[in-house]
Amino acid sequence: MINHTISPLERLAMYAAGREQDVIQGASIDQELYQTYGVKRGLRDKNGKGVLAGLTGISEIQSYREENGESVPCEGKLWYRGYNIVDLVNGVLEGHRYGFEETAYLLLFGDLPTKAQLEEFVRTMALSRTLPTNFVRDVVMKAPSADMMNTLSRSVLTLASYDDHVMDLSIANVLRQCLMLITVFPMLAVYGYQSYNHYERVDSLYIHRPDENLSTAENLLRMLRPDKGYTELEARVLDLALVLHMEHGGGNNSTFTTHVVTSSGTDTYSAIAAALASLKGPKHGGANIKVVQMMADLKRSVTDPNDEDAVRDYLHRLLARDAFDRKGLIYGMGHAVYSISDPRATIFRGFVEQLADEKHKIQEYSLYAMVERIAPEVIAKERHIYKGVSANVDFYSGLTYSMLGIPEELFTPIFAIARIVGWSAHRIEELINMDKIIRPAYKAVMPNRDYRPLDARTE
Repeated sequence: MINHTISPLERLAMYAAGREQDVIQGASIDQELYQTYGVKRGLRDKNGKGVLAGLTGISEIQSYREENGESVPCEGKLWYRGYNIVDLVNGVLEGHRYGFEETAYLLLFGDLPTKAQLEEFVRTMALSRTLPTNFVRDVVMKAPSADMMNTLSRSVLTLASYDDHVMDLSIANVLRQCLMLITVFPMLAVYGYQSYNHYERVDSLYIHRPDENLSTAENLLRMLRPDKGYTELEARVLDLALVLHMEHGGGNNSTFTTHVVTSSGTDTYSAIAAALASLKGPKHGGANIKVVQMMADLKRSVTDPNDEDAVRDYLHRLLARDAFDRKGLIYGMGHAVYSISDPRATIFRGFVEQLADEKHKIQEYSLYAMVERIAPEVIAKERHIYKGVSANVDFYSGLTYSMLGIPEELFTPIFAIARIVGWSAHRIEELINMDKIIRPAYKAVMPNRDYRPLDARTE
C-alpha cells in the first residue's frame, strides 16, 4: 500500500535510496576490460596524450617537444590564432589597454584588429549590453538559486525564446547570437547572484546597468559592487584573468562539448547551455573554488602557516585522503596537458602578487607561493606520475577573485564569461567545417540473455 502522507519527492528519494546498489551492480563494468579492448579512457592514452578527434585553427597548447623521436616535457606554451599568449598579454599591457575585447576579436575573426576595427567592435559590443524588457525581473529573479551556473544556463535557454531566428545556422546569424551572448553573460551572471543574495540571503538588492564607456572587466566590478567602485589595478587583473581563461585548445571538456553538440545541428543557445553544464563540473571550471576551500582548511589545520614542515605534512595528509575532502588531491596542482609549467599561471602569478600588495594580503599570497613550491615535491614523492606537476591557472584565480571581493558562487560563471568567446569561435569553426555528427564508438561488454515472461521472473 502506498503511503500518501509523504511528498512525491520524498517518495522518489526513498525509492532511489533503496535501489542504489541494484543500479551500481547493473552499471558496473570490469575495469580490466578497458585494458583488454584498448579503450582510451577519457579519450587519452596511458601517457595522458589526447586522442586526435579534430582539427582547429583557434588555439594550440604545447607541453612537449620532439627530440630524437621522443617527446620531452617542456615549459608550457599557449597560442591564440598563432599568437603566443605572452606576446598578446604584453602587447595589451604596453598599450595600457584592456585586453578582453581585443582578444575576443582575435579569436572570433582570426586576426588582431586594426585600431579602427577594434574601436568599431568595442562600440558595437558596448551598445549591445542589454537584455529584453523585464527579462531580469521575469527570468533572472525567478527562482533564485545559489547555483549560478544553473541560473546562467536557464537564462541562456530562455533567451532563445526571444530570438525569431533561433534555428538559422547561417554564419552571420550564429555570429550575431554569439556576440549577443558574449555581451550579456556578465549581466546574467552578476544579476543572478544579486537576486540570490537578496531573496535567499535577505541582503540588499543591487541591479546596476553596465556603462557603455567601460570595458567588460570594469563593468563586471561596477555591476557587482554596491558603490560601483574599483581600482585600476583591480580591473586590469580581472581583465587579465578573462583573457587567460578565454580559450584553451579544442580538447578541453566544455569546448569539446561545444563541438559535439554543434555537430548535431542544434541551435546556439542549446550548444552554449551544454558547454555551461560541462564547465560547471568541479573537474573542469569549478576547480578554483576547491583551491580556496582547501587553503582555508589548511589554515584551520596548521597552527603556524609559515612553518614549511607543517604545511608539507598537511599536503602529505591531503594525498593520503586524511585531510580536507579526503579525495587525495592537492587542488590547483597538475594539469591534463601541462607538465613543467602552465603559462597562464606563470603570467598570472606576478599580477596576483601586485594585487595582494594593494589589498594587504601578502601573507596570504606567500602561503600560496609556498604551497606552489612544495606541492610538486610532495606529489612526486607520493605518486607515480608520467609527467611533471606544476601549479595550474586555477591555483591563483580563486585567490584573485577572493581578493577582488567576488563571491565563490561567481567563480565559475566568471570562467564562463571568458570561455564563451572560445566556445563561440569553436562553434563557428565546427559549423563551417562540419562533415558528420560526432559519434565515437563504445564496445558492448554485456552478455546476451534469454527473455523471460513477467510471471517467470523471480527475485
